[in-house]
Amino acid sequence: MEPYRSLDFFGLEERLSEEHLMVRDTVRTWVSERFLPVIADHFEAGTFPMELISEVAQLGVFGANLPEEYGCAGFDNVAYGLICQELERGDSGLRSFVSVQGSLVMWPIFAYGSEEQKQRWLPALASGEKIGCFGLTEPDFGSNPGGMLTTARRDGSDWVIDGRKMWITNGTISDVAIVWARTEEGIRGFLVESGLPGFSAPEQKKKWSLRASTTSELVLDGVRVPDSARLPGAEGLKGPLSCLSQARYGIAWGALGAATACFHEGLSYSKQRIIFDKPLAGFQLAQKKFADMATRITCGQMLAYELGRLKDAGKVTSYQISMAKRNNVEVGLETARVVRDMLGANGISLEYQTGRHMLNLESVSTYEGTHDIHTLAIGEALTGIQAYR
Repeated sequence: MEPYRSLDFFGLEERLSEEHLMVRDTVRTWVSERFLPVIADHFEAGTFPMELISEVAQLGVFGANLPEEYGCAGFDNVAYGLICQELERGDSGLRSFVSVQGSLVMWPIFAYGSEEQKQRWLPALASGEKIGCFGLTEPDFGSNPGGMLTTARRDGSDWVIDGRKMWITNGTISDVAIVWARTEEGIRGFLVESGLPGFSAPEQKKKWSLRASTTSELVLDGVRVPDSARLPGAEGLKGPLSCLSQARYGIAWGALGAATACFHEGLSYSKQRIIFDKPLAGFQLAQKKFADMATRITCGQMLAYELGRLKDAGKVTSYQISMAKRNNVEVGLETARVVRDMLGANGISLEYQTGRHMLNLESVSTYEGTHDIHTLAIGEALTGIQAYR
């Protein structure tokens, strides 16, 4: 197989700064040298490579776009997007691990936490000393988080939390969970430490997607936390939904990493695979498929890059993020499906990456807002009418 080269049909690399390229290439090299050699075994075993967490932390990717004063890298959002792209080129489970840590745990602490909470948690999370998870989705409430049943009631100076959360990345291995619960004052967020009485996080098994990712249930049975564990700046659904926007931004870039990994594998394979006395790449059908995939990936790259520029300028909207997440995950999934077909029987072997990416992207298409929900979000932005109620 040829050494990896990302598709760059419109010369996007020329628009990137030296820092962008340094960040991208550092993560790209680590993924190629340290992660890709072990991911197939972990995917097959259904385990996350815990032994690599310290190395991931040393890359500076946890909360990479948060300020340096809290132990973070302080990169801009384009650089963070490139990080997500390279991580997901390795595996969606790896990008999910980093995305949850940074966008769904560290970001809400930074945006809504007290200074004491920031000082206590952000440096530890940035260094990988502590791992976090995000508890919003429930067994019966995914696309409609406002219907959540988890409650938090005041008891003196404490809060008592009861409920269940499902499909929680990192839950079983986490030291702290951001738990969203319904209170008499509306929806609020709490920092719940994993060792508290009444808290448990059993791992969800028997997955055929995101197998190299820890997926858990969170069970909260009378978990008592002090008021100092409440995120003081988070009120209502705006809190958790703003966190999801941060994560969806990273997904919009990450899905392109999976897409370009598949594209590169398919192109390299088709140049070497001889069929009817010539390379598969020499047939018109194959070339049409590559032209279609390259066009869709290139459009996705331009969309992600401009989204990053808007985010850095403080002008991005949740609807724009929905469009990028919806489009780019669809591009990634369709690319994986086409290349898996081109690989023939080899497409189902873990010796090749494409089948693994295809399975993972089925989950990425569903989480952080399904394809259809993002369709309706964009429709609302265009028409001013909510179709999902």
